[in-house]
Amino acid sequence: MQRTLSVRGVRSYVVHTITLKLFGDGRPAPLGQRSRVAPELNVRSRAGMVVATVSVGSRSGSFLVSMRDSRDIETVPATNPEKVAKLILSTQFGGRT
Repeated sequence: MQRTLSVRGVRSYVVHTITLKLFGDGRPAPLGQRSRVAPELNVRSRAGMVVATVSVGSRSGSFLVSMRDSRDIETVPATNPEKVAKLILSTQFGGRT
């Protein structure tokens, strides 16, 4: 997905989130207390603001696209990353596709 957007001049970066529980004194809890969250791809505008977040549904395998100016999350089949790029470009980058 990131390569598809990059070819079109869209800046993005991947965010990996790991949760780790700590004891009150800062020591890490046993390794069973650690979990990962699915990586997200954040898309930035030319001004540097995050305008969209793309993640992969944990069970569906679909792209979940959250746009800054929309309350709805768009679901796009993972086999069609081009549709995600067109959605982001048409909404946030002046209709350029």
